[in-house]
Amino acid sequence: MSNILQRLRGGNLEVFKFGMYVLFPIGWMYYFGTNLDDRFSVPGFWPTTEQSHKIPLEKEEIDKELARMRTVDAIRREKRQREAQAQAQAEAQMQVESQAQNAK
Repeated sequence: MSNILQRLRGGNLEVFKFGMYVLFPIGWMYYFGTNLDDRFSVPGFWPTTEQSHKIPLEKEEIDKELARMRTVDAIRREKRQREAQAQAQAEAQMQVESQAQNAK
């Protein structure tokens, strides 16, 4: 044992420590870190090609997709307008009721 310690002086000790600093984590990961793909993978996490978006490439497909998007936007806009109108009517009704309560 003392023979090993006598050889590990100065620069040799630093080289040995550096080797341990580098090799210990690598050895630890090699011994305990096998099968990481099996342990931590989630099947079905990434969407398949059928589930993902398909970008139209032809002019007709692009026009069709634009028409669909504009229709969806128009439906959403009409829905927002109806909700805003209903909310405005409800507020006006509440205001009329509160004025009627104050008048009594």
